[in-house]
Amino acid sequence: MEKLKIPYPVVVEGKYDRLRLLSVMEGQILTTDGFGLFNKKEKLALFKALAAKTPIVVLTDPDGAGKLIRAHIGSAIPKDRIIPLYVPQKKGVEKRKAAPSAEGFLGVEGQDEALLYRLLAPLAAPHTSFAESPLSKLDLYEDGLTGCEGCVARRNKLAARFGLPADMTPNALLAALRIVATVEEYKTAVKEL
Repeated sequence: MEKLKIPYPVVVEGKYDRLRLLSVMEGQILTTDGFGLFNKKEKLALFKALAAKTPIVVLTDPDGAGKLIRAHIGSAIPKDRIIPLYVPQKKGVEKRKAAPSAEGFLGVEGQDEALLYRLLAPLAAPHTSFAESPLSKLDLYEDGLTGCEGCVARRNKLAARFGLPADMTPNALLAALRIVATVEEYKTAVKEL
C-alpha cells in the first residue's frame, strides 16, 4: 500500500498516534501532547498560524479527552479552517498498554491501517473541497437528526453507520459527514435508519 500524501497539517493527541499515521501517510503530523495543549500556549499559537495558511486536520481519540482537546482547538480556530476526522468508538486495548483506557475505546494508535487509510484517502485528492458540500443543518433538521424527539438516538445511529463516534453535536456530525459521505450516501443512510 503506497502511503498517502496529505497536503494538510494533521493534529493528533500523542506521539503514538503520530507514529500510527506515519504508517499510512506522508505529511506534517503535529501532536497536542494530550492535555499539554491546555498549558502550552505556543502549541495552540502554532495551530492557529498553520490554519491561517491552510486548513488543518484534527484527529483525536473517540473519548471524552479527545472531545475536550478537539473543542479547545475549535474554540481558537475558525471552523472553516478545520477538517474534522473521527475514528470509530471501538472497544479494546492498544498493544503497548496492559489495560484499556478509562472509557475502554481504542485511540487513533489502536486503529488498523486500512481504516486510517480509508479515512485519510479523501484528503489526498488534490481537488478536495469540503466547504462546497451541499449538506446543511437544514438537511439534518428535515431528516429528524436535530430539533425533535429522538434526534440524538438517530444521530448516533447515523454516526455509527459512517464509523463516527456517538454523541456528536449536530455541527460536528455535519462537518464530519461533509468529508466522509456524498449526499447520496447520506440520504441512503438516513432512509435506512
